[in-house]
Amino acid sequence: MQDMQPLYDLAPALELMALGIVIALGPLAWVWWRGRGSTPVRRLQALTVLTLFITFDLVLFGAFTRLTDSGLGCPDWPGCYGSASPVGARAEISAAQQAMPTGPVTHGKAWVEMIHRYLATGVGVLIIALTVGAWRQRQQALRTGASPPPLSPWWPTATLVWVCLQGAFGALTVTMKLFPAIVTLHLIGGLVLLALLCVQAVRHTQINQGVAPVALPRGLRWLLVVTAALVALQVVLGGWVSTNYAVLACTTFPQCQGSWWPDMAFAEGFQVWRALGVLQDGSHISFAGLTAIHYVHRLAAYGVLAALALLAWRLRRAGVLRDQARWLAGLALLQFVTGLSNVVLDWPLVAAVLHTGGAAALVVVLTWALTASRSAVAPEARALPPQARPAAKRVSA
Repeated sequence: MQDMQPLYDLAPALELMALGIVIALGPLAWVWWRGRGSTPVRRLQALTVLTLFITFDLVLFGAFTRLTDSGLGCPDWPGCYGSASPVGARAEISAAQQAMPTGPVTHGKAWVEMIHRYLATGVGVLIIALTVGAWRQRQQALRTGASPPPLSPWWPTATLVWVCLQGAFGALTVTMKLFPAIVTLHLIGGLVLLALLCVQAVRHTQINQGVAPVALPRGLRWLLVVTAALVALQVVLGGWVSTNYAVLACTTFPQCQGSWWPDMAFAEGFQVWRALGVLQDGSHISFAGLTAIHYVHRLAAYGVLAALALLAWRLRRAGVLRDQARWLAGLALLQFVTGLSNVVLDWPLVAAVLHTGGAAALVVVLTWALTASRSAVAPEARALPPQARPAAKRVSA
């Protein structure tokens, strides 16, 4: 019986791992072929950048999976009705689709969900390769007495631990039936994974090109940090909107439901630990609760867009991080257009996926800017000898 299907079935795990290795072999072979005449450090840099790119694609496909309601296309984990692919679960999927033709389990949704899992497994294999490569370089340096690699192997190790946690949240997303808090944490985890890979990619590039971080005036550096924090908060709010399906609570702009301050139930909207569509007491979440979720995200967006515009303008005016400044300005515009399209065009799939992609790209670009820069040392501190600087800090404090 379909209702007796176990939530966890690890029988197809080995087959999924084998598929992940096959998927990862393509990027690994490409890096080896392109870098066969280069140093191991440069090959590791290329593999890190390529893994970052594929992980970004995985985040986009995860958004597509969620937005097409394919998150429960296979109601168990890690396989599909105990099989490594929907091919082996044709009978079960057909029975579920016949019972509910537009329900969560259909042949198309099952394939979308499993392709997402295949890609995630491939990314995991690539991160394992990064970790093994980094530790091998360190061990080789210790054996030969050479200087250790400039980038600590603990960076890819931490990334590997994080991707394992991300896989666990992916399993909980299915087994807890799209619990909003879990789905939001899964989205946040994907963006943190992008940030971890971006830090490593930027540092590898700096090391290989012999480029030092750009010194930013302290005020500009703080503006960058604050903007990154605001974007992170906005991403969490956006994930909460999407996972609660609150996008269409307001279908007009700039007003919502014909008012600048519509009826909102904040206590309902931001009750975090609850099932999808219901409150902790079992009652259904009200429309006012969904409106609160949507409108808080919209109001916060005004501040985030202003901060991004100011940061891009300040960076260009200072003549530093110009590439990042152009990306920030363009992505801010993309987020405004796609966010507006979601509201007034009835949440089109293309705009919704692009909106998530724009958020992920903002995380990458801001991480890029933070890693590629540092706070400039004050002129008076630079003039002091090193032994006098701590005393000068105490006096100024």
